[in-house]
Amino acid sequence: MVVLGRVTAPYGVQGWVRLHAFGDDPGRWREIDRWWLGREENDFSGWRAYPVQGLRLHGKSWVAKLVGVDDRNGAEQLIGLYVGAPRSTLPATEPDEYYWGDLVGLSVVNEKQEPLGRVAELIESGAHAVMVVMEGDTQRLLPFVGHVVKEVDVAAGKIQVDWERDW
Repeated sequence: MVVLGRVTAPYGVQGWVRLHAFGDDPGRWREIDRWWLGREENDFSGWRAYPVQGLRLHGKSWVAKLVGVDDRNGAEQLIGLYVGAPRSTLPATEPDEYYWGDLVGLSVVNEKQEPLGRVAELIESGAHAVMVVMEGDTQRLLPFVGHVVKEVDVAAGKIQVDWERDW
């Protein structure tokens, strides 16, 4: 299961919900016919499937309509739930495009091949995604942008960055 975003609020009175996407192209979620919603980001045992009835951009945010959620009360029950889908149902990524879930756990090294830790999570800062890299008790926040991230090799389990250990 790959976590794609989170339900943030109801939208209107017909069961639509607002979404906070953990990535930059939620419009491609239309290609997924069924989303899974749950309370725990890393424990999918209690997640429930919802067929997708509609997804559209409203201003700067996305709103969605799920089958079986037909009024504002139903939409309010979904506030705070994570939205995900099995990896096998997600649209294929373009070259140099990654699902956040594919990056979590990868080792991070700098251009001198010095280890900086492993990606614990990614967070959206507004301007760009930020990798939270943990090495023991040391936490590094690295912007996930081209001038910092030099190479991502998911198959090898490694991300190479232009970042010094003492920054």
